[in-house]
Amino acid sequence: MVDVPTPEPSRWERWRRAVEPALLGLTLTALVVGGLAWLSGAPGVADRCWIAGTVLAIVPSVWWVVAAMRRGRIGVDLIAVLSLLGTLLVDEYLAGALIAVMLATGQTLDAAATRRAAKDLRTLLDRAPRSSRRRVGDGIEVVAIDEICAGDVLVVGSGETVPADGWVTSGLAVLDEAALTGEPMHVQHGIGEAVRSGVVNAGAVFEMEAHASAEDSTYAGVVRLAREAAAESAPVVRLADRIAAWFLPLALLLAAAAWALSGSATRAVAVLVVATPCPLLLAAPVAIVFGLSRASRVGVVIRSGGALENLGHATTLVMDKTGTLTSGRPSSTDIVVAPGHDSVEVLRLAASADQVSPHVLAAALVQEAKVRRLALSYPTDVVEEAGAGVTATVDGHRVTVGALTLPPQAPQWARTVLTRSALDGAVVAWVTVDGQLTGAILLGDPLRRDAPRTLRRLRSAGLTRLVMLTGDRREPAEEIGTVLGLDRVYAEQTPSDKVAGVRRERQSAVTVMVGDGVNDAPALAAATVGVAMGARGSTASSEAADIVLTTDRLDRLADAMEIARRSRHIAVESAAVGMGLSLVAMGSAALGWLTPALGALLQEAIDVAVILNALRALRGDRVHNTVVPARTEDMLHRFSAEHEVMRDKLTMFRDTAQLVATGDHRRAEVSLRRVDDFLTGTLLPHEHAEENELYPALAGPLGSGEATATMSRMHAEIDRLGRRLHIHRHQIDTRGELDPDQLEDLLACLYGLYALLRLHFVQEEENYFTLARSDDHTGNMPRT
Repeated sequence: MVDVPTPEPSRWERWRRAVEPALLGLTLTALVVGGLAWLSGAPGVADRCWIAGTVLAIVPSVWWVVAAMRRGRIGVDLIAVLSLLGTLLVDEYLAGALIAVMLATGQTLDAAATRRAAKDLRTLLDRAPRSSRRRVGDGIEVVAIDEICAGDVLVVGSGETVPADGWVTSGLAVLDEAALTGEPMHVQHGIGEAVRSGVVNAGAVFEMEAHASAEDSTYAGVVRLAREAAAESAPVVRLADRIAAWFLPLALLLAAAAWALSGSATRAVAVLVVATPCPLLLAAPVAIVFGLSRASRVGVVIRSGGALENLGHATTLVMDKTGTLTSGRPSSTDIVVAPGHDSVEVLRLAASADQVSPHVLAAALVQEAKVRRLALSYPTDVVEEAGAGVTATVDGHRVTVGALTLPPQAPQWARTVLTRSALDGAVVAWVTVDGQLTGAILLGDPLRRDAPRTLRRLRSAGLTRLVMLTGDRREPAEEIGTVLGLDRVYAEQTPSDKVAGVRRERQSAVTVMVGDGVNDAPALAAATVGVAMGARGSTASSEAADIVLTTDRLDRLADAMEIARRSRHIAVESAAVGMGLSLVAMGSAALGWLTPALGALLQEAIDVAVILNALRALRGDRVHNTVVPARTEDMLHRFSAEHEVMRDKLTMFRDTAQLVATGDHRRAEVSLRRVDDFLTGTLLPHEHAEENELYPALAGPLGSGEATATMSRMHAEIDRLGRRLHIHRHQIDTRGELDPDQLEDLLACLYGLYALLRLHFVQEEENYFTLARSDDHTGNMPRT
């Protein structure tokens, strides 16, 4: 694997980090001691102290200016150096000491706000294998990773990382490919199928033939891409330096004109003293630093002031799918059972058998059962076959959970499951009990509950283009793109494709990239601003990012965007007002109305004014915050919990409709009675309680009752269809059988309720339930 050294701070950077705080302390001491000496009647001592403070500031300031010029930047520090030198030449020592303190303070604040953290790529390397097992004849030898050549037969053990690109030659490879694609589902590869380096063997031992060396394989390319993208990122241009591009020549011209017209060097120095851009050196960094502080309080770590500035005027957002827009964890989307079986019992048996399996899908089933508070039994005689699943004895039944090849004459319900899984992009865990196919559990990667609201907030914050780059398949990616209203979706993207996509977007706009996996690290580094979902994302992506969301909540990105825009607005406002006042003072100094010392004091007064204005960045902007009272929040949690209980029962509407459509009227009548009992006893009372309790309580936080008006209309339609369905049941009970004249309207009611309720649940969860604080901070969209 290609070795990439971990970046270390340069000698210059280490020296600057040590000098800046020391310089502030020394110049401030010189100013204070000089002031005390002057008050004590020792002007000579005072002058010497102030001279010392001025000289202390000149030496590093000249160095900073020279270093900036070497990088092709001439910033505001140049005016400060000229002012310091000028005060010494015209014996205005107090003015020099004041400027020295101001300059040292500005450098310290600016460094705290804009110093970028090194993009540490060591995590990528630590994850890469250092050695591999290679088959030689009938034996196996351990070789260094660099010794692998194309054609070598490699043995990959369970839990090991695939060291090179190649093909499977024996066994079934069950791989965790999240490091490259971000996809949380394990992928199976049979003999002859290609595998890539960097993925983890999640199954049994298998053999593979390398078709490239480790250095030329996929994972090494990811490391190189991250290194190149990080090196390519240009240094952030400070807000102060952008304004200085026009202010610096103006100040020098005015000082030269004042000297030429008056013949007094003191007047020119006075112009430079009041031209010293304190609002830029102090106020702008103060606003940025306080913006960083506010962001950290909401769980967003922004590593530099430059990143905050760029985030504040970004217009394009590029996102990964898995773990960013979706939960990144597989969960049950539906349970389908054979006729005569109960879905809850099928899940209980499957989860009981899966308790001892380390497979990610097994963990999802067990978690699902725990959420429903099912009593699991301990399995015995457990046999796990890689790629096939688990077989165990549970409560006297032999239960198998996992992959299954259906026979040609598979029952209709099972063939329907296959069709649905293909349409939904779901993985199917088949369940057999005592050798009979009993049920199927569909698992998918659900959309985060807070994703739609967050993307709407981001658009309102100024983002005009939302793009998704994902390694996942096209169908589920485009479905999510449609639901979220994304401007463009790119699916089946490799890490290099993602980097190219981010670079393409960056050419036309300031671009933010959000991701959470190792495969996202290069794209994060290539973006103007990289944002990592750091709560459970990879360390590599966090270290390649400029911003890290420390909680697993996407809405924190919208918070960060709003904070960044507000902080940048205040910084620009403070700089503009301060520079305007400085321009007025420069004109007064040019006319001889201000001495250098008086000009320095006036400049300090301007500093205080703009810094006080910059302090507003520490306060939150409450305009976009929806504050929910505690009682209302308790209601939201209550109704959300009721949704969790009812959601799995919604499939009975579709199942009943299928019985009606296939002509199985006797079973359809029994199923219809269960549907009606659920409607009248559970679902409609829940809807009525929402209408009469929750929606009025939300009118205050949301601004008016109109915010829930459309949802109230949907309640009315659900109630109408429910009553219509109850009439059908009453007619069946009266006649003793289902009348053919009822079929068309009955099907319309059943399918209509199924679609309406699914949509209604999702809308309420996205629009209202997300207003409540999440106890687990997952922010995941519940299963629908």
